[in-house]
Amino acid sequence: MNKEEILKILKNKISQKISVFENLINETRASSNDTKSSMGDKYETGREMLQQEINNVQRQLNETLNQQSFLQKLSAETCEKVQNGALVKTDKGLFYISASVGEIAFEDKKIMTISGESPLAKEMFGKKESETFIMSTVTQTIEKIW
Repeated sequence: MNKEEILKILKNKISQKISVFENLINETRASSNDTKSSMGDKYETGREMLQQEINNVQRQLNETLNQQSFLQKLSAETCEKVQNGALVKTDKGLFYISASVGEIAFEDKKIMTISGESPLAKEMFGKKESETFIMSTVTQTIEKIW
């Protein structure tokens, strides 16, 4: 498994997400400037709703920027045990402990990206190949770690 390529895919996905959020904020701000009404209360309510939307998207953008910063620090080196940056194959699937971006396809395989803060990652942390762990009454065996 080429972890460097997988990391590159994740970084691209995060960059695209950041662009979408930045564009959404800019478009919402532009529409906020255009919502002038002769009725003061409606105008203020509309502006407040738009501001809440901007705040919500800004929060999501900040979380994504934090993910991007975390990914910049990850190494593509092979890991001996499960830790941040490990690509883990269990008998139930492939997991990349990095930033939670969801499922990605790589070399005809589905890899689930999960945060090191996720319950699944916490159960796996510190484990080595051939060790097992239990998550929600499901026993999984670690087959390979990259």
